[in-house]
Amino acid sequence: MNKNNRFYKKLTALVATGLLTAAVSGTAFASDTVQLDLHDSVQMALENNRTIRQALTDVDTAKWSLSSARRTMGPTLNWAATALRNDDQKSNILGNQYGHELQVGMPLYNGSVKGKIKQARYGLNAQDLTLEQTKQTIRYTATAAYYQILQDRNLIDVEQESVNTLQEHLDNVNAQYRVGTVAKSDVLASQVQLANAQQALVSAQNNYDIAVSSLNNIIGLPTDTVLDIRDQLKYTKYDLTQDDCTNYALDNRADGAAARYAVKVAEAGVDTAKAGYQPTVNAVASKTIAGDREFRKNQAESWKAGLQASWDVFDNGLTQASVNSANMALAKAKEAAAQTDDQIRLDVRTAYLGLQAAEKNIQTTSVAVTRAEEDYKIAQVRYSAGVGTNLDVMDANEKLTTARTNYYTALYNYNTSKAALDKAMGIPVDLDVVKYTEAEQAGDTAPKARDKAKLKDDAIFEMEQLQKLEKANAAAEAATVQETAQATQKSADAVGTATAENPSAGSVTSEAVASDMAN
Repeated sequence: MNKNNRFYKKLTALVATGLLTAAVSGTAFASDTVQLDLHDSVQMALENNRTIRQALTDVDTAKWSLSSARRTMGPTLNWAATALRNDDQKSNILGNQYGHELQVGMPLYNGSVKGKIKQARYGLNAQDLTLEQTKQTIRYTATAAYYQILQDRNLIDVEQESVNTLQEHLDNVNAQYRVGTVAKSDVLASQVQLANAQQALVSAQNNYDIAVSSLNNIIGLPTDTVLDIRDQLKYTKYDLTQDDCTNYALDNRADGAAARYAVKVAEAGVDTAKAGYQPTVNAVASKTIAGDREFRKNQAESWKAGLQASWDVFDNGLTQASVNSANMALAKAKEAAAQTDDQIRLDVRTAYLGLQAAEKNIQTTSVAVTRAEEDYKIAQVRYSAGVGTNLDVMDANEKLTTARTNYYTALYNYNTSKAALDKAMGIPVDLDVVKYTEAEQAGDTAPKARDKAKLKDDAIFEMEQLQKLEKANAAAEAATVQETAQATQKSADAVGTATAENPSAGSVTSEAVASDMAN
């Protein structure tokens, strides 16, 4: 509960700070600023993303489908009543006739229902694993979006540095032009190059703003929220081999396990179809009351109890056709499972090779940046000395900008490839797939298997859990907002009193109060 409350408390604190600022200074900001790191971004995405909510409803749907199938094998109670008017002159049967029949039934053997229960059970297992796969996908999406912000911020720095160096170069060219040592064409060419760099800077800034909005959308914040992200793209060596990653993925990928449960669902479908060859047996007990007056004594009563069995001795090949169809569905499920394993191997290999390529490029581009910086300095010195051309300087600047861009791109590709490899391997979010399947194979129900395999005590696996948590959070948030409003008003009153008594101390007092509230 405390972990899940952390993020709405953070947002509530932002609102509180905004209220306080408005109270003490009479102004408010157009948008809030939220300080995030990668862990917070992923956690907020897992809590707020609507795709995960849809997956939770799929789990609940599968749960109720299993409940419906199981209840089919339980006892039933049926009451039937009749009220008839007889007017048969020939048989002298005149008047009203009333009747009631109360029947209790209990299936003793029904192969079709038994097969449907197995299908529903494995279907719930598959949805549990699909939910875990969805969470892993959202984690990757949030991580990639977070790294995109870091990358775009780096590219802003690159373009800003390019603008700065070109502006310095233009100032140098203008100075030399005024004393007549360079031609007007050098000035014009330098101005054009600077304008191009300024356009690139504007595009980089726009890309950053879009990346921030995209992450806000993923993690459930308003798209205009300003994010304060202080991380940097880093290189950390990855030691696992490709074979290690592939073997881990084949055992732990949630979609691979879900595909294997889809095969079990299809196998249970074959059993369901074959039930047409078998009899069904029910236990039945009933009591009948009949008479010419409703709910009166001395009415005729009878009861019966026993077994009812039915068996389609000949159904014109209907069962065989159903079995053949179910076998084809089973064959398709097996092919889909094999295809999923092939895709897992491909995903791991693709991400791993991307990781290796990015790692090599980091080393290469790092050297290129150092050499490009040296080359640009030489070009500047030569131009200032009158032995180099303006084109040499601009070309060196362009190469330096490209080298810096390539370096940060390699860092970005390395980190995103690492995140993609984590997803390809099936690094868990809330559920240990191996433990879950082992528990299910040992006979545990889906909820018990989840308890044995969950990685966090507050992990959410059903929509009902999420709804209860949201109600608790809403109540706690309402209390927090009320407390904050009271504290804000109290602080504002204190600021007003202090300002009235000592006007010069007003701003100091408001800053101190704001600091206390922020803490």
